[in-house]
Amino acid sequence: MEATVTHTDGICDNKRALLDEIITANRERPGALMVVLNETQNKVGYVSEPMQVYIARKMRVPVGAVHGVVTFYSFFTTQPRGKHTMKFCMGTACYVGGVPQLMEKAKQLTGIEMGQTTSDGQLTMELCRCVGACSQAPVVTVDEEVIGRIKPTKFPQLIKKLLEG
Repeated sequence: MEATVTHTDGICDNKRALLDEIITANRERPGALMVVLNETQNKVGYVSEPMQVYIARKMRVPVGAVHGVVTFYSFFTTQPRGKHTMKFCMGTACYVGGVPQLMEKAKQLTGIEMGQTTSDGQLTMELCRCVGACSQAPVVTVDEEVIGRIKPTKFPQLIKKLLEG
């Protein structure tokens, strides 16, 4: 098995090669920075701060411009995510309908806080704004699936299923 070398800038060889490929393929396109960041998010799964610095240097744009885009758009993440992402709707109906209790139960079952990923890489938990399913409150989303009217008694089964992969 080939060893992966991580450089002092925090980027390993295989990610560096992928970033170079993405930048080379897209640097002349209109909106190149956004295209490069989207491709990086899609292919790597996140855009870490060292990657932001590397992209800025290679594309000859200020690091602040890259960081500004990454932090402005909620699509981007700066840390690896789990295989599954569970988002807890914080809209009024969901909040009143019991999402805080579901969040507390999820923390107990997973041992992680909101915004973190389980050590096995199976699950990332996040907060989100209203998902537009107020009539089904409380709502969580798992990956792209909206799960409404979730009962605290059934919730542990959902978490267990996600953690087992």
